[in-house]
Amino acid sequence: MTRGLYREEFEKDACGIGFIVQIRNKSSHTLVSDALKMLHRMEHRGGVAADDKTGDGAGILTQIPHDYFESSALMEGIVLPEKGHYGVAMTFLPANDQKNVFDFIIHDALKQLGLECFWMRKVKTYGEKLGSFAKSNEPYVRQYFIQGEGLSGADLNRKLYLFRKLTEFKARGLERSKEFYIASCSPHTIVYKGELRTWQLDEYYFDLQQKQYESSFAIVHSRYSTNTLPEWRLAQPFRYIAHNGEINTIKGNINKMLSREALFKSTHFTKEEIDILLPICQSEFSDSANLDMAVELLVMGGRSLDRVMAMLVPPAWRENEELTPELKAFYQYYATFLEPWDGPAALCFTDGNQIGACIDRNGLRPTRYSLTSDGKLVFASET
Repeated sequence: MTRGLYREEFEKDACGIGFIVQIRNKSSHTLVSDALKMLHRMEHRGGVAADDKTGDGAGILTQIPHDYFESSALMEGIVLPEKGHYGVAMTFLPANDQKNVFDFIIHDALKQLGLECFWMRKVKTYGEKLGSFAKSNEPYVRQYFIQGEGLSGADLNRKLYLFRKLTEFKARGLERSKEFYIASCSPHTIVYKGELRTWQLDEYYFDLQQKQYESSFAIVHSRYSTNTLPEWRLAQPFRYIAHNGEINTIKGNINKMLSREALFKSTHFTKEEIDILLPICQSEFSDSANLDMAVELLVMGGRSLDRVMAMLVPPAWRENEELTPELKAFYQYYATFLEPWDGPAALCFTDGNQIGACIDRNGLRPTRYSLTSDGKLVFASET
């Protein structure tokens, strides 16, 4: 099955999502390379601007390539903490002097939260072949490597979430604030994305070409923009999900989330910290981005990722006689205080440790998977 998996005669109109996860053997760059090849085959004939070079968006989400970053850091005389004891903020900044304003905001937020940026890394990009529109708003891409004394795992992850939301709060209303965006900020995962065509992603980001860049899974996405205009920050994957389809209930979902915010309480965040996190959802972003924000909130609240996805995107459970009474009770309980994010959709999701997928309750966005002879599970919205 491995042979012929990426046959060149496949038609190029397969906008969508997919992931590859290594279920046997260790992480490798081969897996990342395979995921990028799969992404190349998801080029949509409508997901491109009139210049034939600017894409609606393409991206990849992987585990943080610790060994690659460790060797890169040593070349600059920096010793990276052990895996899981630092996070990476993958950041888009305005590509002019204005970036210094947002850099100040980042360091101010870190100081306020007792975090430290021990390494700033300019991400090497190759933008010569970008389309004119993508080039006109191309960001300056920088990674901030962040640690906190005694912080690791879930505690560090929550602190990084708070940090990101604080930077968004401080940047709100500033000139060119829409060009400031933290694509990912996690001790586990990292996102490379942009207003690119599928085949431009690994050409644009030098890191993705390096053999030492390894991961045991990769989620990829090809965007065909429908309800928002293409932007660098709206390319997928987002921080937890990649989404193919539409959330038809999006306006109601955002309004419902807003109506609950005054009642938010948490054992993980103080009242003052919760105020920093608000608003959770933002109408200026796409339906996919807002679903990702809802997923992120519930995961940070202490729930497992699979539980969160079952809460937000439940199946048609009421008349399903195949479900156990316990599972029906689960869906009935959460339906009393959380409405579904509904619409024709296929989703991939990960928190860096667990990876999965689901479809909408009506199966309007079908998906496929294959298990290859070399131990890779391949999932995609297309065959």
